[in-house]
Amino acid sequence: MSSIAKSLLKSVKRGRAVWLRSRSSACCGEQHLRQLVLGIETSCDDTGAAVVDDAGNVLGEALHCQKEVHLQAGGIIPVVAQQLHRENIERVVREALSAGGVSVPELAAVATTVKPGLALSLEVGLQYSLDLVSRYQKPFIPIHHMEAHALTVRLTHHVEFPFLVLLLSGGHCILAVAQGVSDFLLLGQSIDIAPGDMLDKVARRLSLRKHPECHSMSGGKAIEHLAQSGNRHQHTFRLPMQRYRNCNFSFSGLQSLVNKAIIEKEKEEGIQEGEILSCVQDIAAAVQHVVAVHIFQRTYRAMLFCIKNSILSAKNAALVVSGGVGSNQYIRKGLQALADANNFAFLCPPPRLCTDNGVMIAWNGIERLRAGLGVLHSTDGIRYEPRAPLGIDISKRVEEDSIKVPKLKKKIRWLAL
Repeated sequence: MSSIAKSLLKSVKRGRAVWLRSRSSACCGEQHLRQLVLGIETSCDDTGAAVVDDAGNVLGEALHCQKEVHLQAGGIIPVVAQQLHRENIERVVREALSAGGVSVPELAAVATTVKPGLALSLEVGLQYSLDLVSRYQKPFIPIHHMEAHALTVRLTHHVEFPFLVLLLSGGHCILAVAQGVSDFLLLGQSIDIAPGDMLDKVARRLSLRKHPECHSMSGGKAIEHLAQSGNRHQHTFRLPMQRYRNCNFSFSGLQSLVNKAIIEKEKEEGIQEGEILSCVQDIAAAVQHVVAVHIFQRTYRAMLFCIKNSILSAKNAALVVSGGVGSNQYIRKGLQALADANNFAFLCPPPRLCTDNGVMIAWNGIERLRAGLGVLHSTDGIRYEPRAPLGIDISKRVEEDSIKVPKLKKKIRWLAL
């Protein structure tokens, strides 16, 4: 895009933001002064910022993605991520404010991810935010990253509490019931690594960066892409945790099984690690399938548990899926079918809001501002937390119920094909 086009686009965005403000004032006779929240996200490898108002309008947003740097390194290096956040956070925040035609004095509050995430990355966002709120004397709203993912759907869809939420990403795999803005029941989570992490590691072991179709893709995206042309029946991997009737997940054992299969295939084809297997599409399809089925089974049990214990109403239950892995169309298709078969509404934020971004943090800030929850006028003692649970853990209650999950092939027909 030319510099002239960029300038025109910025003017249009700024004009729209000003028009929205004037329209809001006119409609409400100046009785309601809109509240604006700046959201800042640096929990991992993306620097994001956005301004959202209390009517759910995204006035301005900006995002700096570090993907290319980390792809070349073969994974996220915390000190590199931290340095890139430091280099880009000022510009990203300035761009978000500028796109929205908003100045810092107009903000009602600044909301920032403080947990969980990479310590060195969280530190950058928190320090920048504390300097900002101190300079302009603004309230500060510390945000739980997974709470923000869970609530993003309320920005894009009309969904009331409570609802079942499945959060799938490179760092997390969580099943929970959202009962309120900061009121969650944790049903289950990964006991080792997250599905996105596992898929990335398998992609690295398969050297998919060298594949002509995948050189610019993240590991998970490469697996999804190649799986479309693969035959999953050529490889069978044992489903994790079949003996455990709970809603927890496990992916590290599955990764080990996949690695063994890759080594065997390399020996069969007489190639070295780092070369591309001829059956790479089939392995990708089989891996994606077993990850998906594991997720489906645990989610199915969560649905049955919630209805049985009247945590959700059978008449208006909803399943919300968010996080980067939630954008995988194979997994999403299966979850949609599972929800339909159990009379659950199925809701997902748009893909661009499923990955880390400033919009979800700003919106979480708006939700907390409305509810009067965690809005701080003093930031003394605020710290970032690399590890932080989401809500009240009732996973033991789930296991005690020992709910047997019916065969998925009856619910999701294409699984039987």
